[in-house]
Amino acid sequence: MAATTSQSLSALLRQSTIEDHDEVLKACNGALKKSKTDQEAQHVRVVALLKLDRYDHALRVFEDAGDRLKDRLPLEHAYALYKTGNYVEAERVTKAAGGDRGIRHIEAQTSYRLEKFARAADVYNQLAGTSAAIENEENDLRINSSAVDAQLEWKGQGHLVQKKKPSREDMEAFETAYNAACASIARGELGQGEVLLKRAKDLCSGLEDLSETEKTAELLPISVQQLFVLCRLGKIEDAERLLAEITISDIPDLSTRTVARINSLVQSQQSSNPYLSFRLFHSTPELPKTDKLFDFQQSIRRRDQYTQDLLALKFEGVEASTSKLLFRHPSSTTSADCNTVAVLHAAAHARNQQGKLAVKQILPLLEQRPYDVGLLLTLIQLYILTNNHASAINVLETFFKRLEESTAAADQDVRFAPGLVAILVSLYTLQGRKRHIKSELAKAASYWRHKSKPPTALLCAAGALLLDNPRPEELAEAGEIFETLHEREPNNRLVTAGFVASHATTSPDKVQSDLDKLTPINRLISGVDAAALEEAGVPNAPSPSRMDTSRKRAAGDAATPAKKRIRKARLPKNYDPSKPPDPERWLALRDRSTYRPKGKKGRQKAAGLTQGGISEKDDKAVNSSSTPGPLKMEKAGVGGTVGKAKKKKAKK
Repeated sequence: MAATTSQSLSALLRQSTIEDHDEVLKACNGALKKSKTDQEAQHVRVVALLKLDRYDHALRVFEDAGDRLKDRLPLEHAYALYKTGNYVEAERVTKAAGGDRGIRHIEAQTSYRLEKFARAADVYNQLAGTSAAIENEENDLRINSSAVDAQLEWKGQGHLVQKKKPSREDMEAFETAYNAACASIARGELGQGEVLLKRAKDLCSGLEDLSETEKTAELLPISVQQLFVLCRLGKIEDAERLLAEITISDIPDLSTRTVARINSLVQSQQSSNPYLSFRLFHSTPELPKTDKLFDFQQSIRRRDQYTQDLLALKFEGVEASTSKLLFRHPSSTTSADCNTVAVLHAAAHARNQQGKLAVKQILPLLEQRPYDVGLLLTLIQLYILTNNHASAINVLETFFKRLEESTAAADQDVRFAPGLVAILVSLYTLQGRKRHIKSELAKAASYWRHKSKPPTALLCAAGALLLDNPRPEELAEAGEIFETLHEREPNNRLVTAGFVASHATTSPDKVQSDLDKLTPINRLISGVDAAALEEAGVPNAPSPSRMDTSRKRAAGDAATPAKKRIRKARLPKNYDPSKPPDPERWLALRDRSTYRPKGKKGRQKAAGLTQGGISEKDDKAVNSSSTPGPLKMEKAGVGGTVGKAKKKKAKK
């Protein structure tokens, strides 16, 4: 019976066309009603369902048929899993299936969606190294490989990208031009990204094999990316014009629509109402698992959401949500996502306050989470904004001491993280503490020098500082640092210059071969006028320690106070600024030297007044007391009084 069914099905398939998938599916269903275990009918049914984009139904067929059909059709099974968003299971199936070319394509795509971009790049490179099996496969490989390179740049793994500059082939298709633009934007090359996006738009608009609807669907993501670039470049007017041309509701992909909504809220000047912006932000529906944002996009979206909630004064909700995320990372970390969440948590806890009020609210949080790098950076920033550099240094040094006492290797990596070390060095520079700067950089260089991937910028800074007025042991340490870097990066000119400088006096033969790699001295000083510099002299700039945070005025400033402006309403009547004011204007009128009383009695009374002089009676008393004579002591009375005058009798 099964053979008869297979023969009739094969005859039907020979009579059908390649687009007649519904008829094929009906025939398979009729055949399976007669024999449910017919492998040939199940195979054709799965292919027909995949052609009709009914991936869930195809998976249900695999589950009903059991492992026998899965082992027979690993490519179709993996593809159905991939299209339904079951990427982990699809990856397992592709690895177990072997090295079939179609399976390798699905493995690369699955690794791409799982954000295993390094693995996806390896698979695509292996596929590109062999001959293509089908038509246009080479073009598809080029497009997918360029997309993987762009994602590697976004993820911070740009060192794995082999091609940094777009080639001529990348400029022939709008997909490759768009991917090259995304890679340039991820590297921070915004100008080149803008040019490539314009090229991608022109190529897409000029395609003749696409309908207007299909062109619009392809152009909208390019316009959304272009809006982002214009905002970053500060071209606000161009961004506003482009935003007016974008209809966000017409974007078919929900993930792209979400990104467009967020970028439009950032750029639009009409969204000044935080509550209206909050409503628009959350108007996008929940994304399906087949169209999720990548991790770096989801991280930015989460930060934007918390920021929008803070602007809408939803402090308690943000604080509760961020607390759950921070609870998963109790130890210190340099993850930008985790530390940014900690900053937003601190903002919610402080109720968007700033200055000393915010410091007062955040300090207790640091006691609860002493290893939180994001919280530490928030507190340091608040101290710097209040011009309290000493407290910023103190809290950072305390944090470093706490990490040094830890035995975890991850804590030591955080202790000597280049960013945190740079913050402490900058704070030391503000206070002119050169000895502390050299000590901190030397410790960081000693730690990273023996690691597999040391930070080149930090080691170069430490080595250059050790070469500044070096002692013999510091010169030897700088030589070791630059020698280690030179072995790993022989073409780095900065490293080569430090290597030559550190060994020029101790072992010149060792660096003789590297001298030719450096720019000649004559070329470096060709534009310098030595005579003009010598005539101008060397200015003596004040040291940072003298220019530090003291707010008191110098003694010379007090000698020449600023002239206070006097209002006209406070000036006396008939005031003449050319005449000096009367020095006796503060005395009463009768006490002034120019006072002349009116009338005969007034003049006689004024003649008897002394105006501060000595009267005739007092003059006699003074003259009589000035003659020498025996001193007389008066007896004190019993009551403690010197003497009592006799009372006069009252007149009768």
